[in-house]
Order: sequence, then C-alpha cells, then structure tokens
Amino acid sequence: MSEDIKLYQQLERKIPNSSLALIPLESCRILGEQVNNWLSQFRKADHSIVKSDPAFSGYVKNDYRLHVDLKRLDTGEGKAVLLDSARGKDIYILVDITNHSITYEMNGFINHMSPDDHFMDLKRVISAINGKARRINVIMPFLYEGRQHARSGRESLDAANMLQELVDMGINNFITFDAHDPRIQSVAPLFNFDNFNTPYQFLKSLMRAYPDDLIVDKDHTVVISPDEGALDRAVYFANVIGADTGMFYKRRDYSVIVGGKNPVVAHEFLGSDLSGKDAIVIDDMISSGGSILDTARQLKEKHANRVFLCTTFGLFTDGLDVFDKAFAHGDFDRVVCSNLTYLPEELFSREWFVEADMSKFLANIIDFMNHDESITNVSAPTDKIHEILAKYNQHMQTADDSKELEMTEF
Repeated sequence: MSEDIKLYQQLERKIPNSSLALIPLESCRILGEQVNNWLSQFRKADHSIVKSDPAFSGYVKNDYRLHVDLKRLDTGEGKAVLLDSARGKDIYILVDITNHSITYEMNGFINHMSPDDHFMDLKRVISAINGKARRINVIMPFLYEGRQHARSGRESLDAANMLQELVDMGINNFITFDAHDPRIQSVAPLFNFDNFNTPYQFLKSLMRAYPDDLIVDKDHTVVISPDEGALDRAVYFANVIGADTGMFYKRRDYSVIVGGKNPVVAHEFLGSDLSGKDAIVIDDMISSGGSILDTARQLKEKHANRVFLCTTFGLFTDGLDVFDKAFAHGDFDRVVCSNLTYLPEELFSREWFVEADMSKFLANIIDFMNHDESITNVSAPTDKIHEILAKYNQHMQTADDSKELEMTEF
C-alpha cells in the first residue's frame, strides 16, 4: 500500500472541488458499489488535515452515492427523480450502455434495455439535476455508438451526436475507456474528454491466474494485435513489458454487409516465429467472438504455447457456447475481460474466464478529479507495469509460496 499512501498524501495538499457524489445508474450498480467502497476506504485513511480543516467537511463517508429513481410508465415512457439534493456537488454519473439484463414493461410486453434506453436515462438524470450541481462528470466505459464514428455513405454519426448533445447539456467532463476511435473527441476539441486504457490490469490478472509459470520477456512472450486498429495498444504493451509484437490483417469483403458489417474473408499474420511462446492478444472488445477466436486458432496452428485473449469489453453477443467449444478444442487458454461493462453471471463459472477488476482504478480517477489534481500517476501505467513485473520475477526467482503473490497489493 506504500504507493497508494503516497498518492493519497498528494491529494491532501489540495482542497476538493466540492462535495463528492456518485450516481451509478442501475446499469452500473455493481461497479458503482465497488467504486464507492474504494473511495470510502481511501478517505478513511489517517489524514490529519482532513480532521482539522473545515474545507474537508463531509470528506469522509461510508456512502457517496446520490440516489435516483428512474421510473417507467406502462407506455414505456420514463423519467428521472432525484431522491437526494445535488446542489453544489461534484457529481460522477456511471452508465453502462451495454447492460441488456435490465428489463422494463411496455404495453404488457417485457423489453430489454438497449443502448438507446440507457443513453436516454443518462440524459434524464442530467436534466433532473437541473444545473444545481457544481460539476457533472459522465463516466461511460463503453462509448455509446463508438463503432459508428466515421461516415462511409449516407449514414448517421451517432457517436459524434451523442458527445455534442452531452456537451450542450452542460456536462464538464467525459470519461471513457478504450474508445474504438479516440478521434471522437475532435467533435468538441476544447471539452474535457479522457480516454483510459487497461494494460496494467490485464497483466496483473494474468499473473494472478498463473502465479508460477508465466515468463514475460521477448524470448517467451509475444503481444498480438488481432487487426490493424488495435496495433497501437499492442505495440505499447509489448514495449513496456519488453516483448515482441505481431499482428493480423483482416481481409474483408467490402461488397457484402452481414449483420451490419463487412465480413472477414481471412486473417493474415504478420510477425516472427511463435513456436513455444505465450501469445497475449490485446483488443478493445469481444463482440460475437468469431474474429478473436479465429485469431486464437491461427496462433495455435503457428505453434504458440498458450494464447491469452485480453479485452476491455466482453460483450459475448452470441453467447458463451462458441467459447466453450473453442476452449475444449484447445484454441485458447484464458479470456481476460474487465468489469467495466455487464458480465453475465454464468461467465464466472467458466474455467477459461479471468476478471480484470477496474473498480480501484476508476475510484482513483474519481478521487483525483474531485481534487482537480493531475491524474498522470493514475493514467500512465508504465511504471506500475515495470513494478509488478519486478515483483513477479523476484517471486519466480525465490520460489515463494504462490499465495503470497496472490494477496499482494501492487
């Protein structure tokens, strides 16, 4: 906890922007609870300035959540009602637009909430705050319509419209993770748009899953980009851990549209010999899974030792059966997904699944932003990755009990 203590002491030197309040919508309820617990734990640490300075009144709480009731009429119409005062608060609204598990009744039918429904609820909450808050910050881990970021025909630019609409409604900061195309912030170039990545949590999760036999270096590990769009992530991660990089080029048939996208004709690999190496595949999302599983199969055919599929958003739109079959066939060894979006309950019973917990990272982001403090130490994971690698390698060399690593706070 020494590194955390240094960060908290850094925050002590700045008065918070205003009283912190979280509004996790129902789509982000579980993640919101975890973030709230971390924030409470951070601020209950023994900081002398908090006890004596009136500027920190209400700084330490058990619960920072501001409660909202999102009502639905029989027609499907909705409204947001604030159950607590938002006046003068620094509010952070958490919304997961991918959470399809939430339902509502409309005209006697049961509807599953779509991304459009979640986005509309977000706007309702902002409208209910009615300008009374000191500052409104939106945390949307999976960017709404983020894949509809460029116009190639007579198409709508939904992601651009979304961001512009939120800016016009008066929000102050927008926080997302692994945006499919970060250039979306060009819609409002003077607006506070933060896009965070998750490589540190991926590596940490893999080391906990394999506490004794994961060797991370250029001779034993290669980082794979499943397509040209994810190459920047793979190159950064490979450079930080000192591994080689490879990529697949997706050859698509642009004369055909299947399921709203051009089908992939073939994956062509560009890289060095993979024989005996562990392959870490880095991507922003798993949708149906067909593309990343095809990548995994080809890596195994090229004699990769183990294949780890690391993705920020595990959507699994076609269910888990296809992954069960691929795992049973030996096509991959682990799938690592963050908990930034909804994960079905049955996923946690799968032998091949590893969760990358992002709640502490997100709580740190909120804590630093609430103090208007630089988040460089939080958002730049290079040093933290080097630190965790050094600890893991030392553990491997001394052959300590694997449980010691598992319980260590990095």
